[in-house]
Amino acid sequence: METVSIVGGGIAGLALASCLDPDKFQVTVYEKRPELPTVGNALGMWPNAQHALARLGILDEAKAVSPVTGSGSVRDAQGKPWITVDAGDMFGISRVDLLRLLDAAVPATVRRVTGNVREMPADGGLVVGADGVHSVVRREAWGAATDARLTPYLALRGTLPTSVSQDEVGEYWGRGDLFGMAAARGGSFWYASYRSGAGPYGMDAASVLDQARERYATHAPAIRRTLAAATPGECLVQRLWTVPRLGSYVRGRAVLIGDAAHAMMPTLGRGACESLVDAVTLGDLLNTLPETKALRAYDRQRRLRTRALSMASSAMGRIALAEGAQPFRDRLLGLARRRNPRAAVVRGSAG
Repeated sequence: METVSIVGGGIAGLALASCLDPDKFQVTVYEKRPELPTVGNALGMWPNAQHALARLGILDEAKAVSPVTGSGSVRDAQGKPWITVDAGDMFGISRVDLLRLLDAAVPATVRRVTGNVREMPADGGLVVGADGVHSVVRREAWGAATDARLTPYLALRGTLPTSVSQDEVGEYWGRGDLFGMAAARGGSFWYASYRSGAGPYGMDAASVLDQARERYATHAPAIRRTLAAATPGECLVQRLWTVPRLGSYVRGRAVLIGDAAHAMMPTLGRGACESLVDAVTLGDLLNTLPETKALRAYDRQRRLRTRALSMASSAMGRIALAEGAQPFRDRLLGLARRRNPRAAVVRGSAG
């Protein structure tokens, strides 16, 4: 049997382990966390990600624990809507639920190793870097020049046991900050992002939450109400990092998937989706083609696609988090809505 070592037991790593043929591969997953997380943000599942979940056999289960996204609006800081987005059949699943379903889908033949991986496994087979933005595999195989790059922005995410009103769902774009709210199973999910010098590691959720309350103190009532109800124990805080553009996702017998390959700004909500697609694409190619051809086809199919999405997410981030250009952005969006209200309704169908 062929040996595959997957470094990272997150979304990408578990998805790949779930779809590799157990009759062809001896798979080992290396993961530093002994248990699945208990707190996590909501992830929008675009059509391409839903196809990947269907391939893994867990789409129906994912839908069963996830509310349909429905429609939401992009608004100014005070809550006045500019654009309303109809998300169609898109749904939002908790990261915790998604990881639980992926973990259960992994065959019993897959070997699990818990602990920090500080160097690439030397098992003599294919090594898959699914170890996130600070990938050990990327650093060892591609070099230090590909280390993650720190953005100026912080992300604060949380959940609440209370539901969010449909006329408050969406994103609020202020001056150098954004805030979003969406429905979640058993309550609601919210997120905030803005420029911050905190961190980049070991940030205290309680302190950041207090900082956010102060920053958004003059924003829409829905934002202030959400932050007042938030608790540090139900929050995640991190600085945002990206991965520089790579000339290839394959180097020798090492290959990158998910954030290890293309960590991007979260402004398009595509990171988890593309991680799932990476994993299923690579798994199916390895199942059916010789390794060299499979890796070449994977790189050809996924690198340009994810590069385009990374560029688009960065562009969207510059618009949503505009500072000096914020008044001009607001005037343009307001003018567009006044001139053609029907054009302000967007239907989401892209995969």
